[in-house]
Amino acid sequence: MITLERTNINNFTFINLVKELDADLAIKDGKDHTFYNQYNKLDTIKNVIVAYEYGKAVGCGALKEYSNDTVEIKRMFVSKNQRNKGIATKILLGLEKWSRELGYKKSILETGKRQPDAISLYKKNGYIITANYGQYTTVENSVCFEKLL
Repeated sequence: MITLERTNINNFTFINLVKELDADLAIKDGKDHTFYNQYNKLDTIKNVIVAYEYGKAVGCGALKEYSNDTVEIKRMFVSKNQRNKGIATKILLGLEKWSRELGYKKSILETGKRQPDAISLYKKNGYIITANYGQYTTVENSVCFEKLL
């Protein structure tokens, strides 16, 4: 059974999951990791979800305000041994629900071309590829998505 906890960036469990995420991304991003990592700071994130399976933390995701009506999905992660169970979809749907409750109308996100599982997840959940935005505008390895909430 998967449960979702709404919390914030000070949550110790979230911080530990982000450390796992960053280690995983360092491998996938290779030489580009330093560039991407500068945009993954937690100081601008307020809303966090941690997913638990039978009380054990298995994944996370976060929201970051992009504009008055748009929220950016950040720090999506599911532990390696917990993947392919639908946990990421549950986290994503939980973040979307919370975003709507906060009054946002659109969700955007960025992932890398070297992350086919993430690209598949977002497409499966109704996200459409859009032009790269913000700091990702000229980054060839970035794939940006959006979804109306």
